[in-house]
Amino acid sequence: MDTETVAELIESGVPDAQVEVTTPRHPDDDDHFAAVVVSPAFEGESLVDQHQRVYDALGDHMTRDIHAIELETYTPEQYDG
Repeated sequence: MDTETVAELIESGVPDAQVEVTTPRHPDDDDHFAAVVVSPAFEGESLVDQHQRVYDALGDHMTRDIHAIELETYTPEQYDG
């Protein structure tokens, strides 16, 4: 799985998400990812609930294709990137 596919999965499952996905360990690593996800859908949700929303968007890929993902989640107001 590549970073673009991971980003597309998150974008399709989290409303109005802006997503940046990288491979933090090594550029050729195909099962460890890092994602920054910014969405107004996170408004009023706990960090745990925000992360769960992303995991839900990734679905079965989290157990089959993705070994680990480092998440940073923000509402648009929180993000200064």
